[in-house]
Amino acid sequence: MTERIHATYWLETGDDPRRAADVIAGEQSSGTFVALPNETPELKARSGARVERLDVLESVDAPSLAGGMRSQTYTRCTLELSWPIENFGASLPNLMSTIAGNLFELRQVSGLRLTGLRLPDSFAAAYPGPAFGIAGTRRLTGVAHGPLIGTIIKPSVGLSPEETAQQVRELVQGGIDFIKDDELQADGPHCPFDERVKAVMRVVNEHAERTGKKAMVAFNLTGDLDQMRRRHDLVLAHGGTCVMAVLNSVGIVGLHELRRHSQLPIHAHRAGWGYLSRSPALGWDYAPWQMIWRLAGADHMHVNGLRNKFSEPDDSVIAAARAVLAPVMESAPMPAMPVFSSGQTGLQAADTYAALGGRADLIHTAGGGIFGHPQGVAAGVDALREAWCAAIEGVPLAQHAQQHASLRAALGFWK
Repeated sequence: MTERIHATYWLETGDDPRRAADVIAGEQSSGTFVALPNETPELKARSGARVERLDVLESVDAPSLAGGMRSQTYTRCTLELSWPIENFGASLPNLMSTIAGNLFELRQVSGLRLTGLRLPDSFAAAYPGPAFGIAGTRRLTGVAHGPLIGTIIKPSVGLSPEETAQQVRELVQGGIDFIKDDELQADGPHCPFDERVKAVMRVVNEHAERTGKKAMVAFNLTGDLDQMRRRHDLVLAHGGTCVMAVLNSVGIVGLHELRRHSQLPIHAHRAGWGYLSRSPALGWDYAPWQMIWRLAGADHMHVNGLRNKFSEPDDSVIAAARAVLAPVMESAPMPAMPVFSSGQTGLQAADTYAALGGRADLIHTAGGGIFGHPQGVAAGVDALREAWCAAIEGVPLAQHAQQHASLRAALGFWK
């Protein structure tokens, strides 16, 4: 039996919904804007996209997006399409062209959002997925249980390698598990990548030799393929245990090639996610999007955070985290670690833990929530860790803080 790819969409159209669905299916497989003699019934049966499901949800008076066909009413539907794997093979770049290509700008479409994706086992055979995932990340950090307590080097840019290393020194002395570059910190003249890695890893390695605890640092190696390979090798040579890439900047091929080369976990940043998702009538849901990047090799996936500084609501954040923790497909779970960030403190720990059903396979990063602690960075790290201890033990935060001075002080400035 032929393997098929299934994609589900939220569709809004001013056309007859069935006709619009057929146009989308044709555009994304064998058809064009006119009937052609060599698009025979046999060819369409073999290679054409199939409308598997079309459920009408509601009608509205105005289109969500401009530029489409005019109508008195616009119908909103759930649309499921499928394609035979033979159309393009187990290829993530060509999958993207098919499920998220020209269909968004069709004139029949006044709103379209990719909400679900099911892939056949041949994709798992072609793409190995995360090399480390949750288990490998825990092994490298020595954190067997609970979340990894993490932070981001700030200011985003402008610090020298020595100033960056000094921040890292304070963090590792405070017992931090995970540190990452900001996505804007790359290889600028104020903080060259090579110098930053050497200065930071000198601090990390010296602390590990003294204490046995080695913090994981995700160095942002985003660049072209040769740059990323060389930068990875430098991190590895200096004892680093993680690299970071910005997904929308390096693309699927870039991440996949980095995965093929890498001997370290890949921390995947989703900078730019808003332009793919913020309009409810256009773009992607996170669940299908993250599947593609996990197949390509991402070990950690950013999901924003509860009560974050951005526009994303809490239910969307939790749905994203659950998607990252869920199997990519039944035959290939490919576990990855969700990363919570953006305006985070210990105040979100209990709600995050509860919303994930009592699961703490995650990285919780706090910048100001750690660096802003009135008793210093070490107290900031400890306060965030104790907030998670309270969450996991089911103890109210204020009650737990009575026995922990750093947490008690943090409650005065966490907002």
